[in-house]
Amino acid sequence: MIKVDLLLKNANVLTLDSKNSRGGSVAVSNGKITGIWKTPEPPKDVISVTEQTNVVDLQGATLLPGFIDTHNHILMYAQMRNQVNCSTPPNQTIVDIIESIGLKAKEVPDGEWVQGYGYDDTLLYEKRHPTRSDLDQVSPNNPVVIRHISGHLLTVNSLALRYAGLDDDVSDPQGGHFGRDNKGHLNGVIYEPAAMRSVLDQLPKQTVGEMIQALGEAAKEYVAQGITTNTDAAVGMFSGPEELEVHLKAAEKKINPMRTQLMIMHHLLRNGEIFSGYSPAMLDKEIRERSNGLAKLDSAKMFQDGSIQGLTGALREPYYNNSDVYGGLIHEQESFQNEVLDLHKRGFRITTHGNGDRAIGSILDAYNYALEKSPRINHRHRIEHVQTAIPEDLTRMEKLGVAGSFFINHVYYWGDRHERIFLGPERARRISPLAEAVQHNLLFTLHSDCPVTPISPLFSVWAAVNRITREGRILGAEQCIDVETALKSMTIYGAKLNFDEDCSGSIEVGKQADFTVLETDPTTVNPMEIKDISINATFINGKPVYGQQTLVTS
Repeated sequence: MIKVDLLLKNANVLTLDSKNSRGGSVAVSNGKITGIWKTPEPPKDVISVTEQTNVVDLQGATLLPGFIDTHNHILMYAQMRNQVNCSTPPNQTIVDIIESIGLKAKEVPDGEWVQGYGYDDTLLYEKRHPTRSDLDQVSPNNPVVIRHISGHLLTVNSLALRYAGLDDDVSDPQGGHFGRDNKGHLNGVIYEPAAMRSVLDQLPKQTVGEMIQALGEAAKEYVAQGITTNTDAAVGMFSGPEELEVHLKAAEKKINPMRTQLMIMHHLLRNGEIFSGYSPAMLDKEIRERSNGLAKLDSAKMFQDGSIQGLTGALREPYYNNSDVYGGLIHEQESFQNEVLDLHKRGFRITTHGNGDRAIGSILDAYNYALEKSPRINHRHRIEHVQTAIPEDLTRMEKLGVAGSFFINHVYYWGDRHERIFLGPERARRISPLAEAVQHNLLFTLHSDCPVTPISPLFSVWAAVNRITREGRILGAEQCIDVETALKSMTIYGAKLNFDEDCSGSIEVGKQADFTVLETDPTTVNPMEIKDISINATFINGKPVYGQQTLVTS
C-alpha cells in the first residue's frame, strides 16, 4: 500500500500529459505524485491514509500542474512596487504624472531621488514622453527618474542629468541613445540600458536584506496566480552579482517558495568577470547548493534589440508612424556572433531578447554560426518575445531547434497601437504568431514579462486563445491556438524549456507534486471567461503555499 502525505479527492484533474488524460483523485508522498485515479477517491486497498495525511476535498474544482512562467522580472517588480505609479490608468495626462511626482518630492529631503514607473507615452493625452522641463516644474531640488512601461527607456529631470554627469556634449553609446530637442539639447528621455546605465548607477541601492524582503512580498503575488516555477529573465542586469545573492538567500530561507530558474546576464560570464571561469555545470551546482535545490541556472541572457513601443525594436521595414526609424541592434553582428559562439562552446544554453524581426534574424544568424562551428543537439537556445517573427524566421527556428518564449500579452495591451502607430495593420496581426509556431512544431511558451504586464498565467492563456485587444477587437484570428495547447505552453512546454520535463509540467506518477487549483475548468468555460477564473490554491512539493484557508480538509 502507498503511504500518502496528501490526498486530493473529488477533483477534476487535467493532467496535461501526452494523452490529455483526466482524473478524479491524486495521491502524493514525499513531495512526489504516487497515484492518479479516474475515480473521485482512490480504491481503499491501494493507499494508506493516516492521521498525518492531508486529505483535501476539492469539491469538483479543477486540478492542473502548477503554472510555469518562463520569462519575467520578479526582482525588478519587487523593487518597483513602492515607487510612484505613473501608469495609464490612473494617469491620463503628463500633468497627472508630474503632480504625483511633485507630491512625492514634498515628502522627501532635498537631493533625495524620486522614482516612478510605468508611464506609457502613447496612452497619455499629449502622446509624448514627459521631459526634463516637465519634471523640473515640480521637482527642482530632487533628482527624478521614471521608467517607461516597456522597461527599455526612462525619463529624468535636469538634476538627475547633472547627478549622472550628462550634458549636451554626451555621445550615444552602442545600443542606446539620448533623446534631444530640436536644438540638440538633452530632453531627459534616455533609450536602452547602454545609455540608461549612467543614471541608474546613481540611484540609491537597496541592501540585500531589503531586496530579499521585497522579493518575498512579490512571490506571494506570484503563487496567488498559481505559479510554482518562475524564471527571472535578467539576473545581474542592474545590480550585478547582488541580484543572484538575493535570489539564492530568498530561496534558501524559503522566503520565495517557488522553484526558480535564473537567466544570468552574459557580461557576468565574460573574461575577468565574476563567473568568467565557470562552466554551466559549475554555476548550476553552486546555485542549487546555495538555494537548497530551489533555484537552478536557466541560461546566459543577451539582448539584441529593445522595445517596439519604444521604437527601439530592430525591424527590417521602417516603423509605420515614422518611415525614417528602423530601430537598432544592441550588438554589432560580428562581436555578437563571437560572444554567442563562446558561450555555446562553453556549454551554456543562450537566451536572447528579440522583438523586431531584424533582431530575430540577427539572433538566428548568430545561433546558426555557433551551431555550424560547434554542432550540439538538444541545445534549446531561446529567443525571447519573438514579437514580429516572419514565416521565414519560424522556418529557421524549426531547422535550428531554437525555442521561443512569446510575450502574448502584447496583443491585448499594445495590439491596437501596433496596428495604428508602430507596425501597421499587416504586421500587427502577425505579432506573436502562435498558430504558425504550432505548425512548425516549435517548442514554445507564453510569458508575462512582469512588470511590463501584470503576472497572470490565465490571462496569457486567455490572450493566446482569443487574441482580443484592449479595444475589444480580434487581432489576427488566424494565429489563435486552442485552450489545451495554451495551457501546455504554461506547464509542460515550460518544463521542457527548463530541461525539466521528466520532473514537472504535468500530473503524472513520479513527478513533483506542484499543482494549481482552479474554481472551474478552463477547457469547458466560454473562452472569454478564462482570464477571470479564480485560483483557489497552489501547492509546491505537495505543500499548500497559497489558499490554505479555502481548502476543505479532513
